Amino acid sequence: MNEISAGTVPARKDGKIKKAFLAAFPHTIPIFAGFWFLGITYGIYMNVSGFSFWYPMLMSLTIFAGSVEFVAVNMLLGAFNPLQALAMTLMINARHLFYGLSMLDRYRGTGWKKFYLIFGMCDESFSINYSAHIPDGVDSGWFMFFVTLLNQIYWFTGATLGGIFGSLITFNTEGLDFVMTAMFVVIFMDQWLKEERHISSLLGLGISFLCLLAFGADNFIIPSMIAILGVLTFLRKPLEKGGEIS
Repeated sequence: MNEISAGTVPARKDGKIKKAFLAAFPHTIPIFAGFWFLGITYGIYMNVSGFSFWYPMLMSLTIFAGSVEFVAVNMLLGAFNPLQALAMTLMINARHLFYGLSMLDRYRGTGWKKFYLIFGMCDESFSINYSAHIPDGVDSGWFMFFVTLLNQIYWFTGATLGGIFGSLITFNTEGLDFVMTAMFVVIFMDQWLKEERHISSLLGLGISFLCLLAFGADNFIIPSMIAILGVLTFLRKPLEKGGEIS
């Protein structure tokens, strides 16, 4: 009896992991398309800039921040300046501070997976893990883990393939970055359709538009996120009563 019981524990654990993977994978399919296009573009960019394929391969594994990886190309070609690199990285990815605050409750109780979830958080993983409806019976920690892992695998393979075959590709890749914009529009529309009311979405759009007018296209993201965080925090209780925030 003890042997049978002991044998069922790994089987149950494997079943739980497989169930979470199968639930997470469909959510990442749109990310796959966007990350492969952009990842390959990044790998090609590194290749034509004179870097071997293992540069984008290792950078996509250890940095996993698309905007920073593109900027890092010029940093690697320029004079060694670690302080400039640190400041640039903080400015580009400062929005992740707000992502992290939003995920405090969701990451609680995930055990060792929490460290990878924090490291691997990108815009796309945050969007899915924060807004996706996790089916009943699916472990949320493993679900978020596989969303994050799959997204990094997509970026890693795209960047590596672009670095390897970049010299063989001759077509014009200008404009491929619009794939990510289109993907975020789809994610926003999916969230919009899930809402009974659209107060928080409209607030976000309105605040972003005002910050765009006030700060310009190059500087509005951080102020708009601060303003959205403040307004939604102030209105949290009324929005919860209206079913806007779950």
